[in-house]
Amino acid sequence: MKKLLTLVAIAASVAATGAYAHGDKPKHGGVVQSASNDISFELVNKDGKATIYVEDHGKPVATAGATGKLTVLNGADKSEVALEPAGDNILVARESAKLEKGAKAIAAVTFADKQAVNIRFAMK
Repeated sequence: MKKLLTLVAIAASVAATGAYAHGDKPKHGGVVQSASNDISFELVNKDGKATIYVEDHGKPVATAGATGKLTVLNGADKSEVALEPAGDNILVARESAKLEKGAKAIAAVTFADKQAVNIRFAMK
């Protein structure tokens, strides 16, 4: 019973503080997720537009030549916006994306070297 209470306390602590992949914390006020290749993606809602910052262990990952699509699910509503490079390690959606609290988003990104990744986000 004591072990069970300890596990519950640890789980509650992690849930309360939020778990970040490999210690990655939001640098731009967004939501951080890692892909299977340890690249961190931070999805930020900037003035109704989606912006994704890409890093590998804190170092910028080049997005030049990358393409992508962001699919956003708000309850029964679904929208898709194209992602394009904008800066050294940034992808942006030129169209509005409804990244409201509780929304789910999936970014499908293909880098210039043809490496493709899908990243899932839950907006807080």
